[in-house]
Amino acid sequence: QVQLVESGGGLVQAGDSLRLSCAASGRTFSGYGMGWFRQAPRKEREFVAAISGSGGSTTYRDSVKGRFTISRDNAKNTVYLQMNSLKPEDTAVYYCAASRHMGPDVGVLRYNYWGPGTQVTVSS
Repeated sequence: QVQLVESGGGLVQAGDSLRLSCAASGRTFSGYGMGWFRQAPRKEREFVAAISGSGGSTTYRDSVKGRFTISRDNAKNTVYLQMNSLKPEDTAVYYCAASRHMGPDVGVLRYNYWGPGTQVTVSS
């Protein structure tokens, strides 16, 4: 069982930066691929970024490439999402997820554990 808690969301202006953190419980954090997803009102939950258990492999959705960076610190059981040059269309609830597969995985169904989410709002 893995429990996840996100933090770092907030209200920012277009062009600003935010860093989301996701703290995970458990002793085998490095055995899980980790991902960030987001869901805007009246839209499906969508993949944002993912990282393998070792941190050696990452993947991103096209619209965030070059602006967002996913990383992890396995000693701290934490995964991060650095978001730069934020745009109003990045506004959503952001969710951290853990996959029993080493990853990185892009599909929602590949993830077994989810955090409660953190709101990110970008004003124009």
